[in-house]
Amino acid sequence: MLPWSAELAGRIEERVIVSDLLRGNPLGDPHERPVLVYLPPGYDDDPDRRYPSVYVIQGYTGQVTMWRNRAPFRQPFIETADQVFASGQAPPAVVVYVDAWTAYGGSQFVDSPGTGRYHSYLCDEVVPWVDARYRTLADPAHRAITGKSSGGFGAMITPMLRPDLFGALATHAGDALYELCYVPEFGDCVRMLREYDGDIWRWWADFNSRVAFTKKADMTLIGVLGVAACFSANEDGTVDLPFEPRTGRLREDVWERWLRWDPVRMAPRYADALRSLRAIWIDAGTADDFYLDLGAEAFRAALAGIGVSDEVVRFELFDATHAGIDYRYPLSLAWLCQRIAG
Repeated sequence: MLPWSAELAGRIEERVIVSDLLRGNPLGDPHERPVLVYLPPGYDDDPDRRYPSVYVIQGYTGQVTMWRNRAPFRQPFIETADQVFASGQAPPAVVVYVDAWTAYGGSQFVDSPGTGRYHSYLCDEVVPWVDARYRTLADPAHRAITGKSSGGFGAMITPMLRPDLFGALATHAGDALYELCYVPEFGDCVRMLREYDGDIWRWWADFNSRVAFTKKADMTLIGVLGVAACFSANEDGTVDLPFEPRTGRLREDVWERWLRWDPVRMAPRYADALRSLRAIWIDAGTADDFYLDLGAEAFRAALAGIGVSDEVVRFELFDATHAGIDYRYPLSLAWLCQRIAG
């Protein structure tokens, strides 16, 4: 196991997309975004060959350069993905690593007046940009999306909303079954906000005045604030929390806006789109910190309930928490590529 970067059999191109849809976004985040495009071994040898594509999106607080981060005794996904193709485990594909970072740490890959038009950015700018510059098979039967945690959520909902673009997905511990994955943290948030007199914006000002994540509350509060900015922002960009910040009682009208984004609840509304997919990979650790193993079970059951064929679904629970499951990514990548190959 190399403690430093390994040579790839394929190659990575580092590019920048100038986004009209993100220009002038509510948080003032950059509208010029990095994108990493992986080209498999042999891409340059045959100028007439076209390839399927897989879009990779990240979990909350993730941004695109982190795909190169190396943990002890673990290779980063860029390298393990390269090995999938170099070893012949799957037909070659173009792999696109997409950035959807915001000042709150993420966008949930949705359009929101609180953060910006990140769903439209992914679908209407990134995908056409890639297809125009690389030799892809530019149709949904040969295009997949994959991610973990919030990225797994984005991978679930994007083919529901845009089956004209994506025909396959993989979700690793994706956000689902919101009464279990989100509600348990609301009580923690209320306790943490006591220091700030119940005002999350006082915490936000404090967070921005010091080194990030130097207080226990930081990760929990930024996650809840960031998701609220995605799911329950108002047209003027203001953000409503789904609970009362002093008592923790659910604000039913706001909470309902969150629930409309729960993939388990979305599945019946998007049954036709889900039944049209060629491949759906679902997995999670059996001790997931956010009960996303139960969310995975519930999403699998929702797919069965709307008649999605067992033949297109790969479902697995394994011994793990929410962390350290990056070794699963090349497994789903190989499986997806076998099903979307030209």
